[in-house]
Amino acid sequence: MKPIFLILLIISISACKEQKPAEDLSSSVIIDNAIEKAGGNILDTAIVSFRFRNLFYRARRDNGLYELERCTDAACKDTLDQLTNSDFKRFINEKQIKLADSLIAGLSGSVNSVHYFSVLPYGLDAEAVQAKKIGVDTINGKTYYEVHVSFAEDGGGEDFEDEYMYWFNTENFEVDYLAYNYHVNEGGTRFREAINPRIVNGVRFVDYINYEPETTFPPLEDLDSLFQAGKLKELSRIILEDVQVN
Repeated sequence: MKPIFLILLIISISACKEQKPAEDLSSSVIIDNAIEKAGGNILDTAIVSFRFRNLFYRARRDNGLYELERCTDAACKDTLDQLTNSDFKRFINEKQIKLADSLIAGLSGSVNSVHYFSVLPYGLDAEAVQAKKIGVDTINGKTYYEVHVSFAEDGGGEDFEDEYMYWFNTENFEVDYLAYNYHVNEGGTRFREAINPRIVNGVRFVDYINYEPETTFPPLEDLDSLFQAGKLKELSRIILEDVQVN
């Protein structure tokens, strides 16, 4: 019986070595796993379209190149806003119009924001992202990695000063909650709870309940506790309709 016991003991020790505890995973490993499991490899070369608050959105991605659009009509013939790696353009009745520089930043930021949130955690491995794992915490009985994300000024976009916190489920790496501080329009803090998860052609999409804390700019890592204590006010719901992936 002694040889069999020794064999079982060796197998058990090897298994323990192979399975790293939650605390040992780095932020980059957590993010890479989350992107992969959410269908990130499909999004690298996909066309994604959806409706959000009576506007029509379409994103074309090709291994780092992107064309992000927002239209007032399904055919994109009325008003079309188009953001690419190189510039921002507005078309009205299919003709490009000239925009003041002061308008371009706000319009491009609003287009980018909707597309950014629509495919999270996709994009969290970008070069400008500065991710740091804060720790492991529990929300409503489930365990999560807490990862803080900020952005370098070079490549971080107009809102590079914004900061985020993501809660990744330790079992499946899904982003069930996120929070962020933003600085446009006098700034504020938001906490989002993911709802209605679904898979569309291999890509995971969610909607969100959007919450606001009572105080201004509380530490982002405290928002999960405030959420569980019922101290966040629901502001809105972020619902994506007619999602398609090609």
